[in-house]
Amino acid sequence: MARDIKLGWDVESLNKAYRQGSMAAEMGMPRERCPYRGEVVIAAWEAGWEDATEAAAEAAAARQDDFFSRIA
Repeated sequence: MARDIKLGWDVESLNKAYRQGSMAAEMGMPRERCPYRGEVVIAAWEAGWEDATEAAAEAAAARQDDFFSRIA
């Protein structure tokens, strides 16, 4: 498995950080509350947070569009 000994991250830890960032966004946790240190792992957490935030916004927009189409 690829691991950068100096920085202390590997693919599994990046995936975990991404998933945790996604869950944090789903629970409404602010982006500034990232629990990680290290640029690469923080970037993975933030990517998960951003993707979940975008997905929630798209889902809300789709629900709103569906609501208006039902009453029109």
